[in-house]
Amino acid sequence: MTLSRGIGVFFGKIIKIIVTGLALSRVHPNVLTFFGLLINIWAAFLFAAGNFRWGAVIVIAAGLFDMVDGRVARQTNQVTRFGGFFDSVLDRYSDLGVLVGLLVYYASINRFFYVVLTAIVMTGTVMVSYTRARAENTIPKCKVGFLERPERVVLIILGGLFNRMAHVLWVLAILSNVTVLSRMIYTWQETQRLEAQKPLAQKHS
Repeated sequence: MTLSRGIGVFFGKIIKIIVTGLALSRVHPNVLTFFGLLINIWAAFLFAAGNFRWGAVIVIAAGLFDMVDGRVARQTNQVTRFGGFFDSVLDRYSDLGVLVGLLVYYASINRFFYVVLTAIVMTGTVMVSYTRARAENTIPKCKVGFLERPERVVLIILGGLFNRMAHVLWVLAILSNVTVLSRMIYTWQETQRLEAQKPLAQKHS
């Protein structure tokens, strides 16, 4: 077994124990989702104060709730359509809350350029989710592009822990909008393919 595989198995077992404990406690999965949001808001305040390392640690703690709420829902047979919707909405608030914290920090130290850069990251973050949701009203699936939520969270954590947040914001600004562009191109290709199939379907009907 490789080191990375061993680490994955170790943490997988820990998460399984946590999920089992939460399932036995009968806590509702939506409550776990809401706690995850509250913890991310705490992280946002730390980022706003310029305390990037502790902010990153708190984001890691919030990520734990994000990992277990769905598992608890499945284990306790409480998977609902609303639960998935609620989780998705609060994830957006969590993402933007952390970025608002960074925006406040850069504004407080008069770094106007990084205020704008953070705003671009916020726009890209929203649009990555929106383009997928909107595309999947037209085509079956649109899960393309590199920078989805887990990658964004990991980058924010690394930027905070290693005090390289400015560099991370550049990466997020570029890759989030590249992801949006790739989803637009993919959706165009898929719609063209579906449109091309229509005459064939009509011909054989």
